Amino acid sequence: MQLTEQQIKSLLAKLPALKTEIQKVIVGQDAILDELLVAFLAGGHCLLEGVPGLAKTLIVKTMSQALQLAFRRIQFTPDLMPTDIIGTEILEEDHATGKRFFKFNKGPLFANIILADEINRTPPKTQSALLEAMQEFEVTYGGQTYPLDKPFFILATQNPIEQAGTYPLPEAQLDRFLLLVKIGYPTEQEEFEVLNRTTGIRNADVQAVISAEEIIQAQALVRQVTINEDLTRYVSQLIRATRPDTSAVSYVKEWVRWGAGPRAGQALILTAKARALLKGRYTVLMEDIHAMAPAVLRHRILMNFRAEAEGINSDKVTEQLIKVVERKGSL
Repeated sequence: MQLTEQQIKSLLAKLPALKTEIQKVIVGQDAILDELLVAFLAGGHCLLEGVPGLAKTLIVKTMSQALQLAFRRIQFTPDLMPTDIIGTEILEEDHATGKRFFKFNKGPLFANIILADEINRTPPKTQSALLEAMQEFEVTYGGQTYPLDKPFFILATQNPIEQAGTYPLPEAQLDRFLLLVKIGYPTEQEEFEVLNRTTGIRNADVQAVISAEEIIQAQALVRQVTINEDLTRYVSQLIRATRPDTSAVSYVKEWVRWGAGPRAGQALILTAKARALLKGRYTVLMEDIHAMAPAVLRHRILMNFRAEAEGINSDKVTEQLIKVVERKGSL
């Protein structure tokens, strides 16, 4: 369905309103909310990392309230099985004929927004059950494939501390997340406001401002945002510069074990388009690429032991590469 100009304007006006509704509950975290909304508009999934008590779960729950979508929370634990999230077959009886048959009972994955809480606390077998859902937007059980409802958005959280008893996500699954978003501590003023808001009797009333159909339309609209050939080539150069075997940058060869693959370039362009649309533009600018590069690349650049020993992380590499690639124009 082709949207009219008036319908597009009406749709775009709801995106800032969506963020405003979320901010009725969430204090600060402006950049974090932008990244989550960008991932949602781009049709991808998000991994949220932060220490306990920084409102990771609350952000997702509030976001679901501002959207007219089904929301489910899955608390990942060491004893969680794949069938606990996908679903299982149960034996039922037809009372009219007396015949028994198996019926698939859908699990919590069959919703629009899934909060996978502390995803690194469950074994790889259960983590891998998410792979098909995240990539193919469907699940398979007993040889039968079941499509998931759209829009479908997985927001997983993990705690960067307390690593005992956890199962780090394999690189293949990390790559399925469009963005890795890191949440830090609030500022002094923001923390003061949090204390004021959360220790009284008043609760913010979050209104749903956008429907599932409108979200699907917005996601289709993201694909129509234009990006010129020079910026596409810049993204290609930036991604290729992260690979130590082909990069001309000395510190990439020194610090990086594995660079980002082609999916990173796709993610960077798509999220840049989504950010442009969120800002009310139909064309990608360099600032969109620079803004999204850290969240796109931080889980796709694998550092070596020397970098870890020196305290060099992938964000630092991305920051330096942005400067070098932009300055030289080609690597």
